[in-house]
Amino acid sequence: MLTSIVGTNWGDEGKGRMVDLLSADYEIVVRYQGGNNAGHTVINDRGKFVMNLLPSGILRPDTANVMGPGMVVDLEHLCGEMEKLRAAGVEIPTGHLILSDRATICLPYHKLLDALEEDRLGDRKFGSTRRGISPVYADKYMKKTLRLGDLLCPDSLRQKVSDLAEWKNLTIQGGYRHPPVTPDELMDWLETYGRPLIPYIRDTTEFLSEAVDAGKNVLFEAQLGALRDIDFGIYPYTSASTTLSSYAPIGAGIPFAKLDECIGIMKAYSSCVGEGPFPCELFGAAGDALRAAGGEYGAATGRPRRVGGFDAVASRYGTRMQGCDAIALTKLDVLSYMDRIPVCVAYEIGNRRVERFPSGIDELWAAKPVYEYLPGFRCDISACRRAGDLPGAAMDYIRYIERMVDCPIRYVSVGADRDACIQLI
Repeated sequence: MLTSIVGTNWGDEGKGRMVDLLSADYEIVVRYQGGNNAGHTVINDRGKFVMNLLPSGILRPDTANVMGPGMVVDLEHLCGEMEKLRAAGVEIPTGHLILSDRATICLPYHKLLDALEEDRLGDRKFGSTRRGISPVYADKYMKKTLRLGDLLCPDSLRQKVSDLAEWKNLTIQGGYRHPPVTPDELMDWLETYGRPLIPYIRDTTEFLSEAVDAGKNVLFEAQLGALRDIDFGIYPYTSASTTLSSYAPIGAGIPFAKLDECIGIMKAYSSCVGEGPFPCELFGAAGDALRAAGGEYGAATGRPRRVGGFDAVASRYGTRMQGCDAIALTKLDVLSYMDRIPVCVAYEIGNRRVERFPSGIDELWAAKPVYEYLPGFRCDISACRRAGDLPGAAMDYIRYIERMVDCPIRYVSVGADRDACIQLI
């Protein structure tokens, strides 16, 4: 069984907790795109963990976790993440974590360039996490990066680093008037943070090919959501990678494989980190109350998330783009305080009512939400474990969302703990 777990919205939908829950039925979990610019939060009997790079299956000792060639890897950040897990008693032997030799290294100057460009843009900034993601993906497609496999070839590494530093300083010095990077400092960084990772690096295409041929169950974990996809998201306020489920086999290193199922993750309301159009955003007391109830602060950055009512227009689009077979609806319990639950069912753009998600950024900036309100359920549902335990108004809301996105809801999350989930179908 090859299954992808993906976000249907702006990211931060709760993918990590669902991967942690569902990974019990899978031998392998694969992260296939992105870097450390977003976080997956998992709460279980071992504590609370935030993973930016590591697959969320890392907390299950019998699961192999793969970081695929579609990823960009900040070695320093990865080493730090691994040390935090070890300090919490999580062992990471080489068979438990496997790093693709084709994955791209996010170097210190990528983070530097990310910050310099955001500062240059000022009020026109994209809301980058300043973790180097766009610069390193840009360099990847210019074929001017290092890959993890280069760490296995020390004899040629120094020359590659010298060539990259010479080329990149044309921008750092000439464009941004910043002091240059040096090959020596880059080599020191690679030695410090690359050497500990060498035992984990291998050909993941070979590893996953053998696993697929053997009929093993593989779970593909995405970062961010459909609306942050570089091609089909709210460009240019997107990530620099492909966040869609169709990219999962490619980013994992097995492009010949075919997914059996896609599970889309969406919140029972909307949230968004960073800049860009967010038509259903709530402001003032309403926004503050929802943000506080949901604990809406970025797992990677700590930034307050923008929040709003459930956006049926965006969610229907995201569900379609991901090719979802089923939905996991997360954080339903957060809505317990509401007397009326807002749902954005359409946009007003000028004098038009629009029920499709616009492809143009100007239309999105102009879009105003059209809300309908459903009755709230006004009770604590965090102890519910079966559909029959939920109040009628909560089930009515679930079925309403199901109809609006035209996809069956299989799972409903009612709390942060691993077992705080209801399976409907």
